[in-house]
Amino acid sequence: MFWRPDDLRVFEYDAGFDRHPPIAVVVPGTAEEIGACVKAASRAGIAVVPRGAGTGLSGGTIACGGALVIATSRLRRILAIDAVGQTALVEPGVPNLQISAAAREAGLFFAPDPASQRVSTIGGNIGTNAGGPHALRYGSIVNHVLGIEMVLPDGEIAVFGGCTADLPGYDCVPFIVGSEGTLGIVTKAWVRLLPVPEDTRTFVALFHDVESGARAASEIIARGIVPAAMEMLDRTTIQAVNAAFDAHLPEEAGSLLLVEVEGLREETQAAASAIVAVCEARGAFGVRTAATPAERELLWKARKLGYPALARIRPNNYLHDAVVPRSKLPEVLAKVNAIADRYGYVIANMFHIGDGNLHPVLLFDGAVEPIERVMEASAEILKVAIDAGGTLSGEHGIGLEKNHFMFWVFGPEDLEAMQRARSAFDPNGMMNPGKIFPGGSICADIPTERIKRGLAEGMWV
Repeated sequence: MFWRPDDLRVFEYDAGFDRHPPIAVVVPGTAEEIGACVKAASRAGIAVVPRGAGTGLSGGTIACGGALVIATSRLRRILAIDAVGQTALVEPGVPNLQISAAAREAGLFFAPDPASQRVSTIGGNIGTNAGGPHALRYGSIVNHVLGIEMVLPDGEIAVFGGCTADLPGYDCVPFIVGSEGTLGIVTKAWVRLLPVPEDTRTFVALFHDVESGARAASEIIARGIVPAAMEMLDRTTIQAVNAAFDAHLPEEAGSLLLVEVEGLREETQAAASAIVAVCEARGAFGVRTAATPAERELLWKARKLGYPALARIRPNNYLHDAVVPRSKLPEVLAKVNAIADRYGYVIANMFHIGDGNLHPVLLFDGAVEPIERVMEASAEILKVAIDAGGTLSGEHGIGLEKNHFMFWVFGPEDLEAMQRARSAFDPNGMMNPGKIFPGGSICADIPTERIKRGLAEGMWV
C-alpha cells in the first residue's frame, strides 16, 4: 500500500488535466486480493477508483472525495490462447499490443489498436471502450470482448459472458464495456481473436488542404468501401512527425490520408484500386503505396506517434475525442480550425476520419497561457460537434473531462435511466464516483472540474 504524499503524486493524474490525490493506493496481485480490498473499503465507507496504466485522457482514474485507488498493474498474465476457438483469456494489466504478439504464433491477432496500445492495458481499454484506427472495419473493443470476470462493489467476484458468444440470459458484457469502472473492477476478460488477413495494402494520398481529403474520405465510405483503417494527418502534424521521427512525409501536403485495406488478395486489390480512383478524382496530387512491411510500419509509426511529436511545437496540448457524421466533416473541421485561430492557438488534426472520430489537438504553453482559456476553446469545439449531430466521445470515455457536458446530448430521463442501471450494480455509488454523470459535488474541489461545469452550463442553449 502507498499512502505517503510523495508516493501518491504518481497516482493523482492521468494523461489529462485533472489532478487529485487518492487517500491511498493498493496494488493487489489477484482477483481475490482485489475483492478483499473492495470489501474493506466498503466496510469503512471509502469509495474505490480502479486504475490501469494511467494513460487515459478523460480523468477516469482521478480519485475524488478521499477515494482509494486499486491498481491492476500486477494482474498482467495472458492466461490462455485458444487457437481453435480464436479467443484469449487475459488479466486486466496486460498491455493491448501483447495480446496480438502472443496470438501471432497461431496466425491470429487482437483487432482493437488504440494509439497507446504499447502501454495502455486491456482493463482500461474495456473501461473506455477503446477503439483505434482499425475500429473502422473491426469495431471498438465492445465487439471483441466475450466475457468478463469482475469484482463487484460489495467485493464479491462475478462472471458475465464467457469464452463463447451468445450465451443465454441478459448480456451484461456490452453494458460493462465502456462503464469506466463505475460498476466494478475487471479482473479477467475473454477476448475475441481474428485470423491474420491474407493480404494487407497500405497507402497514403496527399491533398492540398484538409477539406479535399475529408471529402475524399466521405466519398470512399459512401461508395460502400470500408477500409480496415482510414486516418488523416494535417500539415501541422506532418511537419511535427517529420521533425521527431524522420518519417519523410511530404510536407507540402495540406492533409494526408493513410488508408489500409485487408482481406483476400482479390478483395484488397479491387478496394485499393477504387480508393485510389476516388482520391485522384477528389484532387489528390500523389498516391503512394507502402512497398515493404518496413515502409508500412514507418507509416503507422508516424500516425501512432504523432501525438508525442506535437510536443516539439508546444509543451502542452488539449486533445479532444468528439465524433461527427462523416457528411459533416469538412464544415466541422473548418469551424474547429476557426475556433483555434480566434483564440490564437496552434491546432493539429490527426484523427480517425473513416468513422468521423475527431481528435483536434490544441497546442499551447501552460506556463504562460491560462488553462481556463484553453478549456473554453475546447468546450466550443465540443459544441460544434454536438450541433452537427455528433457526440462527446468515440473512445476516450467521459470521466471527469466531459461529464458536465452529458446534458448537451442526453435529457433528464435518459440520464436517470443510466443512473438506475448503474445503481443495480452499485447502489451506494462507491465505485469510481463523480465520473460520467453531470452534477454532483464529490469532485467539486478540483479546479478544472469547476471550470468545465461552468462552461457546460453557460454555453448550452
